[in-house]
Order: sequence, then C-alpha cells, then structure tokens
Amino acid sequence: MVARRSLRGSQPFGSPEPAIAPCPLCGRRIVPGASADEHHLVPRSEGGRDKTLVHRICHRKIHATFSEKELARDYATWEALRAHPEIAAFVDWVRKKPPEFYDGSARPNRRR
Repeated sequence: MVARRSLRGSQPFGSPEPAIAPCPLCGRRIVPGASADEHHLVPRSEGGRDKTLVHRICHRKIHATFSEKELARDYATWEALRAHPEIAAFVDWVRKKPPEFYDGSARPNRRR
C-alpha cells in the first residue's frame, strides 16, 4: 500500500485540482485542454514575455481584430482590449456560451 501512495503525488487523495483563474477577457471559467490558449498581452515579436491563459476563441478574436503592432502600442492591458467596441460586442456574445465552446469557423478579418 505504501508504494501505491507514493505514485499519487503530493496531493492527498480526493483533493481538488488547482484552481485556474477565469479568462481575463470574457470572465468565463477556463477548462484545461483544447479550448485554452496562452496569450502574450504584448506580442513576443514586440518584446513581450508575460503569458496569460485565455479561451482559444477569445485569443483568436484578439488576433483577428488587431495587428501585433496595435496590440503592443494601444491594447497592452485587458481593460483596453475590453473597451474596444468590437471586442466588447464579442464578449457580450461569448459570455452566453459554455466554457468549452470554440467556433472553428472564425477567420481573421484582414491579413497583416
């Protein structure tokens, strides 16, 4: 029995998994897996390093709406992103969807 216990890891049996913060864009719960992505508020190409876990659909909407230069220059905070009219309309729409929702048909409105 002692050998089996050591395989369980440091968490006691039956303890919940670590909590994941809600999506900073839409506020919905993030479910680990295919519906989650990491986003750099300041794109790596513009010198950004910090990453945040967001829904994949939220991440795709951000990059479909803004160029990397726009993100670095004008939208380097979650508040600035949510204040943009197109993102605000998207957030109002997506908040009604389940946390695992992903619409794979969304494409960028423009090419960079």
